[in-house]
Amino acid sequence: MTAAIDFYFDFSSPYGYFASTRIDDLAQKYGRNVAWHPILLGVVFKTTGAAPLPQLPLKGDYAWRDFERTARFHGIDYKRPTHFPLPTTHAARAMLWLQNHHGDDLAAAFARSVYRALFVDDINIAEPAEIMKLAEPLGVDVQALDAGATSYQIKDQLKAEIEVAMAKGVFGSPFVIVDGEPFWGFDRFDQVEAHLKSRRQTELRAVPNLDTKEKKPA
Repeated sequence: MTAAIDFYFDFSSPYGYFASTRIDDLAQKYGRNVAWHPILLGVVFKTTGAAPLPQLPLKGDYAWRDFERTARFHGIDYKRPTHFPLPTTHAARAMLWLQNHHGDDLAAAFARSVYRALFVDDINIAEPAEIMKLAEPLGVDVQALDAGATSYQIKDQLKAEIEVAMAKGVFGSPFVIVDGEPFWGFDRFDQVEAHLKSRRQTELRAVPNLDTKEKKPA
């Protein structure tokens, strides 16, 4: 079976948000599934020495301009968030709990809701109460979710998964790994698609063409 696409993201990442609106359609086009992995860039930045783009001198003003331009170019809904940057720990933990208890599809739907809440509806997703409001329409027991997201088990799981991601070379958001090949950034999605297309063509060539086989005499 063809391997899933590993999709790493932080809920505070504008480019991660843009990628979240495209990754599933791209995967489906080439017969792949997507494994959604929430991470915390704040933890990663302690190793890389980086910082949120809008906080960097010179780069910050450019980044805000590029977020809006990228959204317009791709036809993606976007509104500059009032609360930014902001901690996304509770959202990430909540998503892991949902993956554990309700499966990948519902957790991915939740992730898309969280992203849209921040980058379209300007909701402060750092507030646990707002995260619960986003989960409720999905039919989730929000009290169980809130308790689960603050449990030691989920806290340890998120820490471990970030460590695994970094061990694989993940250092930003969005970050995609396909068949062991790493791609950083939404602007690399054309290259991601080129890789997927190439692999599919290779796989098709490896399948015998039954129409060209010699037919046995009657």
